[in-house]
Amino acid sequence: MSLPLDGLSAIVTGAGRGLGRAEALELARLGAAVVVNDYGQPGRDGSGEASAAPAEQVAEEIRAAGGRAVAHLGDVSGHEQARALVELAVETHGQLDVLVNNAGILRDRMIFSMTEDEWDSVIRVHLKGHFNTTHFAAAHWRSRSKASGGPVYGRIVNTSSEAFLAGSAGQPNYAAAKGGIVGLTTSTALALAKYGVTANVICPRARTRMTEDVFAGFQEPQDGRLDALAPEHVSPLVGYLASPAAAKVNGQLLVVHGGMVAIVERPRVAAKFDSSKETFSFDELDELISPYYEDRPPNETFAAAEVLGLKRG
Repeated sequence: MSLPLDGLSAIVTGAGRGLGRAEALELARLGAAVVVNDYGQPGRDGSGEASAAPAEQVAEEIRAAGGRAVAHLGDVSGHEQARALVELAVETHGQLDVLVNNAGILRDRMIFSMTEDEWDSVIRVHLKGHFNTTHFAAAHWRSRSKASGGPVYGRIVNTSSEAFLAGSAGQPNYAAAKGGIVGLTTSTALALAKYGVTANVICPRARTRMTEDVFAGFQEPQDGRLDALAPEHVSPLVGYLASPAAAKVNGQLLVVHGGMVAIVERPRVAAKFDSSKETFSFDELDELISPYYEDRPPNETFAAAEVLGLKRG
């Protein structure tokens, strides 16, 4: 019996650990040949010596289960390293069909304390990293489409975060990068649709090296059940979005965790005011807008337990 991703090749960035590892294993389980990318630095802030070991270990895990995988040690925030990653997939498997962007780092700090380097490094790895791989994958698909005279198969799954949706006080760099990824995804979806390529973005919740302190107070089940924050709750959605079954899903933002998937609509207009004259005066704006906010609750971040729907241990 054929598998959903039989005959397809995929790249997963940041696949040496956590979410990326679970996603790479799932794509391989569904039949894809996988290029496992990871720069292999031990620090979640991007510190430490780069190592091929994490990517090699996941690639070997896939091969041991009967799948096909090669490892790639490369920093996707580097334009030429991203080019080499896409070229490796094409050279190894004949073409690229699926791109899953997951690589990222954290350098958390309040906005008034954050350094320029802390801002730049997170934007570079997350947002520029997503752009770099998408750029070369898109060029590959466009070239194939032009050569064949019709649409080709292409899937992009990007990784954003609810830090972008709800805000995260100590992560202005991360929240901004994740918001940028959503904009990149919707733009890419529009640009590549005519070539047969879809681009979607997920906001996952998972207990990984990146989020170990965020979820430290949320108890893991002791009865053998799968942790509600396990990356394995996220990877099936990535497998689905990478598959032919998701051909009509394009330019979408989906929140996923613990057996739940939510499709997020684009922002809606909450209120609209028209000027009584050619343009607004200060007084008229004050009369119209101020009362609207007087009866509304303060715009505060929800308590963590309310947002996550979880109980602390």
